[in-house]
Parts: sequence; C-alpha cells; structure tokens
Amino acid sequence: MGKVRIERPSVQWFYPWPLVLVSCVDDQGKPNIITIGASSICSSNPPTVGVAIGVRQYSLGLIQNTQDFGVNIPGADQLPEADLCGCISGRDCNKFDVVGWTPQPSVEIKSPLIAESPISLECRLVHTAHLGNHDWLIGEIVAVHAQDDILTDAGALDHAKTNPVFSFWGEYWSIGEQLAQWHFAKR
Repeated sequence: MGKVRIERPSVQWFYPWPLVLVSCVDDQGKPNIITIGASSICSSNPPTVGVAIGVRQYSLGLIQNTQDFGVNIPGADQLPEADLCGCISGRDCNKFDVVGWTPQPSVEIKSPLIAESPISLECRLVHTAHLGNHDWLIGEIVAVHAQDDILTDAGALDHAKTNPVFSFWGEYWSIGEQLAQWHFAKR
C-alpha cells in the first residue's frame, strides 16, 4: 500500500477537532455563542485551550474586548442547537434566546457559560496568534463546571457519559468505545 501526494495542502487532512461552543458577551451584557470546529488543548500546566475564530466573526471582537471567553462542550443530543449557533450571527439576534439555552453566570470571568452544557470552562485570554483568515485564541482555564451526572463517584470525568461531538471538515461525528489508556504499550 502506497501513499499518494495531495497537491493542494489543506487543514482537512488533520482530524478530529472537538466541537465546542464559545460563549462571550458584549459591552451591554448581551451574551453570544459561536460554534467552533477547531479547538485543542494547548498546555496542561498552566491549563490552556485554544480555539480558532475567523477574523471577521462578531465574537472575536467581543472576546478581544473582555479578554475572556467560555468554552462549553456540548453533548451529541445538543447538536441541532450547536449547529444553529454556527449558522446565524450574534450581531442580528440573541443566540441563547433562539436556541432556548440559559446564560450561566461565571465565577472568574465576564463572559457567561451555557447552563445546559455538560462541561463549561472559564478562560482568560492569554495569547492571540494571527494566522491568516483565523485567529488562534489561547485561554487559560481558570474555572471548570461539570454536570454531576457525568462524574464518577470520585469526582472525575466519566468519559463514557459525555457523548461529545467531533468536527471532521464539514461533518459531525461522535466517538465509540475506549480503545486503551495512554502508555498501554509500555505496561
């Protein structure tokens, strides 16, 4: 089996990306949500995550103004609402009202979280990399909120109960079973 060189490099060859909902707020307190298909952990110490936001997106200016944002990880059952938040602009409407979600006050940042999201991270903007038609925003996680029904008795995240969604270049996918733990080959 050989490999074929793809003549036009593209990000579609790198996958998957967890689907996240970034929450932010304007100067008047109007909350907003933007659906992001490109996100990643950047560092574990300090804990940071990165999200790619188009340079013309309404949310980018809001985040630059407040210097913070929420990262909300939806479950697959929330995919219709999550997708809709990526199809309409917060310039024209209140997306929380449109999809029927509740802005949850944050503890450490100005931006709200999504109360219905199984996991929400409060992030302070620590770095912005300007990369063509998207900016990569890196936020330090300063608080985490998780629904108690996705936690183990010890308070850890029970991955089998999360049912996350992943973005594969224009398609949404869920995950199946656990295959192994890190470093299993060495054990």
